[in-house]
Amino acid sequence: MGKKILITGAGGYIGSVTTYLFLQNGFEVVAIDNFSTGYKKPLEVLQKKFGQAKLRYYEVNLADDLSQVFDAEKEIVAAVHFAANCLVDESMRNPQKYFSNNVCGSQNLLVTLLAQGIDKVVFSSTCAVYGEAEYVPIGEDHPTNPANPYGASKRIVEQIIEWYGKQSGLNYVILRYFNVCGASEDGLIGDSKKPSVLLMQNAVRGALGIGPFQLTCPTVDTPDKTPIRDYINVVDLANAHLKAVNYLLGGGKSEIINLGTGTGNSVLEIVSRVQEVTGEKISMGKTTPREGEYAKMIASIKKAKRVLGWQPERSIADSINSLASWYKKHPHGWEG
Repeated sequence: MGKKILITGAGGYIGSVTTYLFLQNGFEVVAIDNFSTGYKKPLEVLQKKFGQAKLRYYEVNLADDLSQVFDAEKEIVAAVHFAANCLVDESMRNPQKYFSNNVCGSQNLLVTLLAQGIDKVVFSSTCAVYGEAEYVPIGEDHPTNPANPYGASKRIVEQIIEWYGKQSGLNYVILRYFNVCGASEDGLIGDSKKPSVLLMQNAVRGALGIGPFQLTCPTVDTPDKTPIRDYINVVDLANAHLKAVNYLLGGGKSEIINLGTGTGNSVLEIVSRVQEVTGEKISMGKTTPREGEYAKMIASIKKAKRVLGWQPERSIADSINSLASWYKKHPHGWEG
């Protein structure tokens, strides 16, 4: 039998790609999601591919009683916690939703895990905990000063995890992601949000003529006046979670680790790269700029290499090609 792990938010974009990777690596996965923004379809597809003995999923809210899951599933050795609301712009308009779902849901999950004797957690965090970059590339010791309620909610959960590490014996790896892109290389699992808030996804959809493409970025102080971000491939990202779980199972000590590529691209550079790789012209509209955005975000990934032996392996072109493959099969995500 493979080792059994819990994945929350497994029906979401990153959660479903990571679930796929863990299954490919012989793990048994217990998946939970309330399907408010995630989808059952990827979990059905993966269950069909790997069998119910390897993957089972439960429809539950993290803030509710989770005993039905743990009554049915014994011997879970670790948890990978993705489930959260994650739209920066929405968090500016509706901070209550972010503190209720992200903080209260995580708190209930963590208390339940500890009560069940599960003391190893990999937490999906974000570079949004840093706020405006004081310097780049950003190391893990960069001050945390979130510029939006989404980033603040994630930082609060990090602090709860850190306290449980000190006081309750929780072992953790907190992974702070930069900008995620791409799909699984076989085009089986990808991003289904409509509209996606992720630039490369929207640009590929625009290039393939699936939907209109609009720039949502504010004018900022960079060479081409569009924000610079660090774009990490979702399979590389998933692989870091696999390494983090194995690291904890091997007795590794608690850490906070950035995940990115260590390089940055502006919004306009990504758009032109999508046009180049797909060979399609994108007609660009402009819409109201999103709130809560900052000019430049690039990760230092030295610690990820040192602690987890992880580094990104896929290029921007790889991400664009895997997205094109995914969207050709699923132009409207899991719904179409």
